[in-house]
Amino acid sequence: MDIHVDLKTQTLNLKNNDISIFTTKIASAKKGVGEINGSEQTPRGWHIIRAKIGAGQPENMVFKGRRPTSELFSEPLREEHPGRDWILTRIMWLSGLEPGFNRLGNVDTMRRYIYIHGCPDSDPMGEPSSHGCIKMRNTDVVKLFDLVEVGTKVLITE
Repeated sequence: MDIHVDLKTQTLNLKNNDISIFTTKIASAKKGVGEINGSEQTPRGWHIIRAKIGAGQPENMVFKGRRPTSELFSEPLREEHPGRDWILTRIMWLSGLEPGFNRLGNVDTMRRYIYIHGCPDSDPMGEPSSHGCIKMRNTDVVKLFDLVEVGTKVLITE
């Protein structure tokens, strides 16, 4: 199995032997594409899922530093914390596979903390709005999380 994220169409497609088994809308970085640390852009190229975080947590669990906070997202919680980068439900932490492009040095996807993760269901999908990560609806991120393993390849293209 492998995942293809198409930034132009803002879609994620999970394939098994070139047969699509799951497709959904996503939201990538509002600052566009790029690999440089601190850019808040979505990195391109081949990656793998290095770690899966959040198994068994309830939908809308808030994560900070990859740890559940015991808070469940709600609109009143959003109002209490304006500007917070909401990472919810599940995290699939990406690691680049292309040294000098998205791995090692100042272009290292994993050191940039780039994830596929859930977000508030009120956030729009299909349009760039993240801080670099690939955001998904919570029900979709749970489904993807359950279908993939650590080591699954992820291709992010424009």
